[in-house]
Formats: sequence, structure tokens, C-alpha cells
Amino acid sequence: MTGNGRLNPANLLTLFRILTVPVVVLLLYTPGTRDISFFRSVAATILFTVSSFTDLFDGYIARRYGMVTSLGKLLDPLADKLLVCASMVMLIPSGRVPAWMVAIIVGREIGVTALRGAASTEGLVIAASPLGKAKTILLSIGVGALILNYPVMGIDIHLLGMLFLAAGLVLTAWSGLDYFLRFVGEIFKK
Repeated sequence: MTGNGRLNPANLLTLFRILTVPVVVLLLYTPGTRDISFFRSVAATILFTVSSFTDLFDGYIARRYGMVTSLGKLLDPLADKLLVCASMVMLIPSGRVPAWMVAIIVGREIGVTALRGAASTEGLVIAASPLGKAKTILLSIGVGALILNYPVMGIDIHLLGMLFLAAGLVLTAWSGLDYFLRFVGEIFKK
């Protein structure tokens, strides 16, 4: 199907993002060692980056060409969460990401998903906020840099990734609180 069908170009981009998750995970999987080789880091970075960029296009295509579907509304935020969270979890054993940061980010993602689910059972829609979108961008840049991790032209890529991840962590907490407050506000309006 194309056009307004479920498997329109926008949804195919989202599905591509979901299908790249296991490949990125396999590239970052390092049994018996803490180190991720340079080649695997570069390959995972390229795939993660290409996959992350599809998020910029799937929503634009869906809105621009009238291809917004319920499937797309469900899968798009899920694809972002899967890609970022799975990648971060895989970076814990190599010491590239502190586990406590991953726990906060994954906890927020589960919490917001639960809030959206609860809202939908009440007939409410809690749309993505600019905070949430900014959080996704910062986390994607940070995680992408931490996947690469090796210095590039004298730039400490790990430090750069941690700076973006820290900024993303602040927005993670802030946007999670924003979702919660908007949910409570919508409940009290009823």
C-alpha cells in the first residue's frame, strides 16, 4: 500500500528505524570484552545516524502529503525510544554511558508512554511537546557521539557525547514533568 495506506512512505521510514535497532544492538554487543572495536563503532554510528535522520522526514512526509495514520502515530515515538534506549543500554558494559543516566532516561520513556496510554483510554491525546522533540534531538546527538566514542580530528567525541547526553537528561526530566502536568490538567478538565 502507498499513499494513505498503512505502509505509506512515512510509515516505511519509521519501520526502517525500528528494523535498524537489532542491527545497532548487534554491532554494539561485546561479549567477553568491554571494548567496542573502531570498525563496529563506526558502523553502528553510521547506522544510528542514518536511522535517527529518518525521524526528521517521516513526520514531514506524513503531514505534507496527507499520510498521517494511527499506525504512524503509534510507531514513530516508539521507534525513537527503541533506537535511543537500546543503544544506550548497549553502551553501559563498555563504560561509555553511566547506568544511572540510562535508568533515568528509560524510566522517563516508560512513564510517558504509560501516561499517553492512560490518556488515550480516557479519550485524551497528549501531543508531543517541543521539549520532548528537543530532548530526542539532544539524546540522539549524544548517543551517536558515544557510539563512535573515538577522537575525531583531535575532538574528544566521548566528552562531546556526554555533554549532549547531560543536556538531553535535563530535558528528559523537564519534558517528563511537562507530560505529567499536562495529563493531570486534561484529567481535571473532564
